[in-house]
Amino acid sequence: MTTVRMAKHHGLGNDFLVLVDLDGRFPLSAGTVARLCDRRRGIGADGLMRVMAGDNGCDLRMELRNADGGEAEVSGNGIRCLAQAAIWDGLVRGPDLVVGTVAGPRAVHVGPGGRPEVARVRVGMGVPAVSPADEEVAVEDRHWRGRFVQLGNPHLVLVEAELGSLDLGRLGPAIEASRSGGLNVEWARPGRQALTIRVWERGVGETLACGSGSVAAAAAAGAMGLVAGDRLTVHNPGGDLQVEWSGGEAYLEGPAERVGVVEVEVELAS
Repeated sequence: MTTVRMAKHHGLGNDFLVLVDLDGRFPLSAGTVARLCDRRRGIGADGLMRVMAGDNGCDLRMELRNADGGEAEVSGNGIRCLAQAAIWDGLVRGPDLVVGTVAGPRAVHVGPGGRPEVARVRVGMGVPAVSPADEEVAVEDRHWRGRFVQLGNPHLVLVEAELGSLDLGRLGPAIEASRSGGLNVEWARPGRQALTIRVWERGVGETLACGSGSVAAAAAAGAMGLVAGDRLTVHNPGGDLQVEWSGGEAYLEGPAERVGVVEVEVELAS
């Protein structure tokens, strides 16, 4: 067994364990990640990020795993938390840095958040690819229309007026499993220059907030003509995120908060 130090950060309740491993000494298996993320038998988190040395012009690289231990391509809230952790631990000077992900490099700006443990973080999320026509989705007696969105990770955004009536524990797994490799699913209620969403995250379950899901919902709602404008507020159960458009690229902004540090014994992957 090996003792490792991890920090815990969250973006509006979407929480992550952050393992700094610039030398690549601490590879973790899917089973180890799942045990650490377990909320009753582990530390508890929606995912775990391993911070690795940067390459190809990136200051750092992110290896991201969901709470079930499965690999993920990108996370808007996760990148924001990783950037706060990197500056807090002195890995980069900031306030600007570039994080390498499976989905490509992401530029991040880390600003003050009003309290020492809180940062206001903005990240470029790339250009969302939205399916050209509405999709019709049905689960048992529920029916929705929506759009697929690709942000480096896959999303399905569905329009729903009564978010409170949704049983995501029943609906989420059925839709997630409907596509090979799984889906992140957002149910969105459009408003005036705003959206309210609930999210089922692939490999995690329902979360209090989702950064890439907020961007996907904004992109889909815009393509469907349900919202307009260059800046939208996306109301997540855990709080509000801002999505802004510039030159076709989406930018996500919101708070990231450092919770604390833990030391745990883990078995490294072979």
